[in-house]
Amino acid sequence: MTDASQAERKRVWTTPANVALCAEADIADPGSRAFVLQIGEAFFHGFVVRKDGQVAGYVDRCPHQGFPLAIELDRYLTPDGSLILCGWHGAVFEPLTGECTGGPCAGGRLTPWPVQATNGIIRTA
Repeated sequence: MTDASQAERKRVWTTPANVALCAEADIADPGSRAFVLQIGEAFFHGFVVRKDGQVAGYVDRCPHQGFPLAIELDRYLTPDGSLILCGWHGAVFEPLTGECTGGPCAGGRLTPWPVQATNGIIRTA
């Protein structure tokens, strides 16, 4: 794939419900994992955070400038696992609400991606 064709890849911002993503145990607590789903000819980029036995999903796009949050695959959390970190400009977000509590988009929030854990499997909701 050329650079030009990658730039033209269509993105979507939602996913169908009930798509199995992974086992809940596949994500550490606290931890995070990226997911890219192909929906027809387009691609959805999101990530799931697991913290305190709960899961939350977000579109992988910082509200500050629209970049993906992680610089390194699956590294969405601060080293202590307490917050989501945008590796590009340092914005920090609450893991279970997506609220930005510091950095260039303070007061904003991540776009939620509805997910749920049922019977040990994380699925889109």
